Parts: sequence; structure tokens; C-alpha cells
Amino acid sequence: MSDELRQSGIRFLKRLGRHAETIMDAYLQGSVPEHLLDASVRERLLKDRVLYRPEPGADLHLRRAVRALLEEALRDTRNRQVDANTASALATFRMLAEHVKEARHQGRHADADVYLADLRDHLYAFGETLQHAIRVLWGRINNEFGYVGTLNAKIRENELAQSQVSALLDGLELVRFEELAELAGESRELRQLLVTNLQRTLSDCTQELSIAQARLLELLGRFREIRGRTRLLKGWLLHMEQYPDYRAEPQTRASELPRLFNHADPLLAPAALNVHDATQEPELLEILARVRTAQPSERPTQTLADAEALTLSTPEAIEIRPSPIREAVTSYLCAIIDSGQPVSALEYHQRESLPWDTESWLYQVIGDYEGLPQSHKDRLRLDLIGEPHPHYSGNFIIRDLNLWLT
Repeated sequence: MSDELRQSGIRFLKRLGRHAETIMDAYLQGSVPEHLLDASVRERLLKDRVLYRPEPGADLHLRRAVRALLEEALRDTRNRQVDANTASALATFRMLAEHVKEARHQGRHADADVYLADLRDHLYAFGETLQHAIRVLWGRINNEFGYVGTLNAKIRENELAQSQVSALLDGLELVRFEELAELAGESRELRQLLVTNLQRTLSDCTQELSIAQARLLELLGRFREIRGRTRLLKGWLLHMEQYPDYRAEPQTRASELPRLFNHADPLLAPAALNVHDATQEPELLEILARVRTAQPSERPTQTLADAEALTLSTPEAIEIRPSPIREAVTSYLCAIIDSGQPVSALEYHQRESLPWDTESWLYQVIGDYEGLPQSHKDRLRLDLIGEPHPHYSGNFIIRDLNLWLT
């Protein structure tokens, strides 16, 4: 089977060589008229899937695979096709990796080697497709889209290239190396292919695409700037055609110079201090010394000689008075501990006829409870009694507190 396939391939390549002129005419011209080919040559190229007829009565066109081969070999910068189906490639990688694992689990090592070689070919083909797309993009960038004649066409080509770069980057984001590492399992060959090699390839391609995207944005800005200036010049020429007697007035006689012509820098910049310039430090210190502090004029001045003698004495003791509401909260907690029964905060407030309003009382109970040591808070439980706000979600209206021993 392998020898037969080899001989068939050799015969196919020889036929391509014999019909090289016809193939290149189709590549350069886009199509070949059917009447220019012999019937035998036409049927042979159609049978070998080198040429095809897109619709009845149309000329013969070159197959996409043959065109891609010539574009890659000739490094043709006219190619605008960028295709890297990352999702389909990842699905193929997963399928072949499962084939390899299943074959090794069942002891079919020869089949596993075949699947592994197929996976390696698909990975290399995927990397080559990405690199080919990047080479196509850089060829168009370095040529500054020279295969189109107008500036508007260059801008459209630039926008197309930017969309292709974005599509490639979005496709590369689909790769999840955690999933690929889990899929590879303990197989060293699969980890080498799916994680190490693929990650290195994607890292290089992502870096190249980022640089290409920045270069495309720079080119687009320059193209738009040239287009704006070109439109301005065309508008001026059209104005001169419509008004041939127009003469611009001397701008030196105008009261204000138009902004269009005022591109010169001012001769004298506005005066300003530079606090970061060390050479101006003496002048800054001199200005600062002349600044007077704002003081009342009627404030009497006192010399050092008239100042009272400074004596050091023991500071007076400061007595900190306990807060009555905190003492009431402490009594409330002690009453709960002594009784062992849950007591409502408002119930205790009414029973003891406390002088503070209910809102301040509830706030103080919550604050003292939160200030307890964690060991004490573990023995007490505070339940909030209330309802959610009817209009504003996330807000809870507290009506009462229920504190009890756990």
C-alpha cells in the first residue's frame, strides 16, 4: 500500500511539471479559458483535482490547495487569506490523544504509535498554518498594502488585516493548557506535544501577532492622516477652480492670526516658578522668607523676657466617668446570664424604664456585643428581629434584638 501510494504521488507531481505553464497561467490570471486547453489535458487536470469549474459554462479555476502551495513557494504577498481554525484543530488533537491513550491501555502499541505520529503531524501543520498566516500579514504590512492603488483601498485592507489578527488572537485564547495537561495524563509523549511544543508555538505566534497589530494601528493612523491632508488640498484646489480671482489677504494685517497658520512656538513662555529646579532654590527661599503669616494686628507681642517661668509638676489625675448607657447594657447582659432565658432588648428597655430612646439603646447593645471577646461571643447569640426594606434590596430594618445563651 505504501509503495503504491508513493508511485501515485510521483506520477501526480510529474503531471504537474508537464502542465506547469497552464497551472501558472491559471494562478496569475485567475482562470484559464476552456478552449485554450486540449481535451485530454483538460480532462486530466480536472480528474487530478488541479483545476475545477465553479459553475456550468465558466472558465477553469485553480484549486485552493494548489494555489496555497504556489503562494507559499513564491512568497506571494498578494495573498489575503488568513485561516487558522483553532476550535477544529483542538477537537482533532483531543480525539487523537484519546485514540493514543485507548490503544496503549488495550496493549495495541503499534496503533498507538500511528495515532501519535498523526497527532504530531496535525500539531506541526497547525503551527505551520499560524506561521504562514503571520508571514502573510507581515508581507502585507511591510509592503504597506502596495498591491492596491488608492489610499481608501489601503485603509480597507488595513481594517481587514486587523480583523484577521483579532480573529487569530481570539482563536488562540480557546486553548486551555490545563485541560490539555489533564488530557495527556501521565504520557510523556502527549505532554511533550500537547503542552510543551504547543505552548512554545502559541507563545511565539501571540507575540508576533501583538507586534503586527501595533504596526497595523500605526499604519492606519498614518493613512488617515494622509487622507485628511489630501482632502484639504483637494478642497483648496476646488476652491481655486471656482474662484480663480481669489487672493489671500496678508495675515500680518489681521488682528488675530488664524489657528491654521499659527504653528510657531511663542517667543516668550509665561513666567512660572519651577519648584523642581534645584538652581532656583535660593530665590525660592528668599521669596518664602518675605511671606508674612496672617496674624491679628491687635494681638500683643510678648518677648522672651516677659514669659513666665516654666515649672514641671505632676499631672493631675484624670477621672474617667463610666457611661450610664453602657452600664445599663452590662446589666442587661448580666440579667440574661443570670436567668438563662432569652430577653428582648426592647422588653428590657420598657421593663426598666430606661431614659434613652430605643434606637440609641439598640445601637449600644449591638456595639457592646460586637466588642465582647470571642470566647464570650461564642456563649451568647444575638438575633436581629426586623424585615428587609420594601424598596431597596440589601437593606435590613432592625426593629428589635433578641439576646440569649447558646
